Amino acid sequence: MSIVIDIPDSVARAMRLPQQWRKRQIEIELALALYAQGILPFGKARELADMDVAAFGKLLGERAIPRHYTAEDLQDDLDYARGQ
Repeated sequence: MSIVIDIPDSVARAMRLPQQWRKRQIEIELALALYAQGILPFGKARELADMDVAAFGKLLGERAIPRHYTAEDLQDDLDYARGQ
């Protein structure tokens, strides 16, 4: 399933970005906003932003968006690393 968002022409024209960068920037901004609100997990947010783990993590830091990483996430990562 895909979701198409209709942005009015007047809003699109008001964006201070070259036309060829608008779609990409909107996807990144949406990914950041949904992650920051806890709507999307890290992996899906970076997928929406079409960024690798390091780049998306760096962008979160630049935007001062805290990582949602719980003790349970840490335990899952440790278990995975141990092959469990």
